[in-house]
Amino acid sequence: MPHTDTDPLDLLLLPTWLVPVEPAGVVLTNYALGVRDGRIALIAPRAEAAQYPARETRELSGMLLAPGLVNAHGHAAMTLFRGLADDLPLMTWLRDHIWPAESKWVDEAFIYAGSELAIAEQLQSGITCFSDMYFFPEVVTQLVHKHGVRAQITIPVLDFPIPGARDADESLRKGVALFDDLKHHPRLNIAFGPHAPYSVADDKLDSIRTLVAEMDIGIHMHVHETAHEVEEAISKHGERPLARLARLQLLGPRFQAVHMTQVNDEDIALLVEHNCSVIHCPESNLKLASGFCPVERLWEAGVNVGIGTDGAASNNDLDLLGETRTAALLAKAVAGSATALNAHRALRMATLNGARALGLEEHTGTLEVGKFADMVAFDLSRLAQQPVYDPVSQLIYSSTRDCVRHVWVGGKQLLDDRKLTRIDEERVIATAKEWGERIGSRK
Repeated sequence: MPHTDTDPLDLLLLPTWLVPVEPAGVVLTNYALGVRDGRIALIAPRAEAAQYPARETRELSGMLLAPGLVNAHGHAAMTLFRGLADDLPLMTWLRDHIWPAESKWVDEAFIYAGSELAIAEQLQSGITCFSDMYFFPEVVTQLVHKHGVRAQITIPVLDFPIPGARDADESLRKGVALFDDLKHHPRLNIAFGPHAPYSVADDKLDSIRTLVAEMDIGIHMHVHETAHEVEEAISKHGERPLARLARLQLLGPRFQAVHMTQVNDEDIALLVEHNCSVIHCPESNLKLASGFCPVERLWEAGVNVGIGTDGAASNNDLDLLGETRTAALLAKAVAGSATALNAHRALRMATLNGARALGLEEHTGTLEVGKFADMVAFDLSRLAQQPVYDPVSQLIYSSTRDCVRHVWVGGKQLLDDRKLTRIDEERVIATAKEWGERIGSRK
């Protein structure tokens, strides 16, 4: 039987501040949020909410309740390569270190251990939804299902053999099969992840275009990550990578352009025309000296910009709150304006914008009645955060992921007072250390 408003809530949360993200710029004080059947059923002043019975009530004194963070780009299992090849240029890092290490070590056991480590780290960082672009995607889907998080899993496609697929055609076949298996899963979305314009030929991109049109799923791709990539594309194809993708009809509302550090007016016009999203990865771009994504210019043009950590091999953490702070500060320097990407917009980029990029904005990314109860409680009561004038500014500019206290996904609590509820943290750490010893001994 359907529930009525008189049925008990499963959970009633009483935070000091509630930031729904939509409407923009709003901070609610003395409000309550109620959850029923995994979805947000009530947002109301505390006095009004008191009339609703609840099976569990949590007082969140000194805490800011916000939508769960959305990590819109990463390579989860690469946590096991964290710190393996630091302080190197992108193509040296990739071709001389990461690709050889992947060839030697990446198998299903590697993916399982590294992805579980990544999921645990992301939950402790307030991330309730992540996009993963890596090998053996079927293994990651098992972990997402098991541990209760939300994710977009992208099917890796490259022109050469990769772990788990002999060629691009096999990757595509496996991707279609995985989509068919999971298309009704409440927390899992499948997308195609052609690695980059320079690593996937036109015929394979044509195949992807045909498949995504039939399946109505996203395309997630590294694009314009470095100046060298753009220069090489112009030399080889006579056009910029984004223009080539437009000619091949890959661009559209479900296209997720990751990095975009090299952007001119024509690029922005294409992004706007096709309603594409950009995924900004500032710390990876800084560390690899790849360049600066002009976030403010994109935002002002109307381009949806989400944020991602990238993989731990090039960042080196999965701390989206820290990433968002870096993004806000960097945006000001790049734009030459202290008003660029203010704290409220930065939080929006890390929540709703990321959800929109992944095609999940109807389900997550804001605290609104009817959406899934994907939420994080940030503790702003500690010494280094006092006094609190604007809690959102305090969150973005004064807080670290250590302030993440509680996390819920679909109303299920996955982090309780900083303790993982479904993952054995000590076991995950021990397994990661074992892998580190094996890889490090053969480095």
